[in-house]
Amino acid sequence: MPPAAASAAAALILDHDAALQACARGERFALRMLYEHEGRWLLGVVRRIVRDDALAEDVLQDAFLQVWQRAATFDAALGSGRGWIYTVVRHQALRAVRGGRGVETVAVDPEDLAGLSDRLQSATAPDGDDRGLDTAGLERCLDRLEERPRACVVHAYVDGYTHEQIATRLGSPLGSVKSWIRRSLLALRECLSPC
Repeated sequence: MPPAAASAAAALILDHDAALQACARGERFALRMLYEHEGRWLLGVVRRIVRDDALAEDVLQDAFLQVWQRAATFDAALGSGRGWIYTVVRHQALRAVRGGRGVETVAVDPEDLAGLSDRLQSATAPDGDDRGLDTAGLERCLDRLEERPRACVVHAYVDGYTHEQIATRLGSPLGSVKSWIRRSLLALRECLSPC
């Protein structure tokens, strides 16, 4: 197998949990593997939140520094390594936005839905690595949700708003927003899962 093909095959089966454990032991190659495997997807997540390409690259670099420094705090019993990494990166982006840059509301376009598709799939797929979800299927499933729950999901996963920001924006109680998002994600998972 050519080296490029072997590298591509290895990237498809990256064990995020093991890579985080290797980072915790100070093995730098593991961080590089995580970056090479997830960097472009994570950069898309950050760009949608901070809405500034140069800032997004800085935020992603800072987030991977956080992954490196905090890898020892990862606990596989609480969730997947991939999910933990995405959470660290998302929180770093939200901190950057709160640090002086506002988040603008934008209409949901197909590119945003593709990004939402990736994030929902990473949150709902059992192995977290299958990126074959179609945007049309996601849009169809989103259309099945009621208006307010759908708005909560889009604001959270496309616009990068916190639950508190969504509650303020919609004029709804925080508990309702959290419930709508949780129930909507379950409904989307069910709608998107193969029969």
